[in-house]
Amino acid sequence: MLQDTAPVTVPEGASGMTLYVDWEPGDPGTPPHRHSGPAFGYVIEGAVRFELEGEPERVIEAGGTFWEPGGDLIHYQDGNALPDARTRFVVTMLCAPGQPMLTLVDEEELEKRAHLRAPRPTG
Repeated sequence: MLQDTAPVTVPEGASGMTLYVDWEPGDPGTPPHRHSGPAFGYVIEGAVRFELEGEPERVIEAGGTFWEPGGDLIHYQDGNALPDARTRFVVTMLCAPGQPMLTLVDEEELEKRAHLRAPRPTG
């Protein structure tokens, strides 16, 4: 078993898609965003810098998994943690009907929710 996650809330009538993501060395990934439903990922190669609202930033290396519940939660980072190698991962996302799979979060909302972000690493 690679991942066991509970509880998971899936929007009624959800659709799903699986993406293969290939980040160049040092690629910062997708800007802060959210998904309307849960997302589950597996790192094939390299290392993903991963940060969800309320959780500290972490690095998930090849063979590791990640998940996020979706909904209102902001996904701050999903970029390549390696400056000198590619990172590849697969992610399956479930989407609420009539909503986009991914919605970017603007600067104004990031400022309003800054108190919900875990402390940033220093140094």
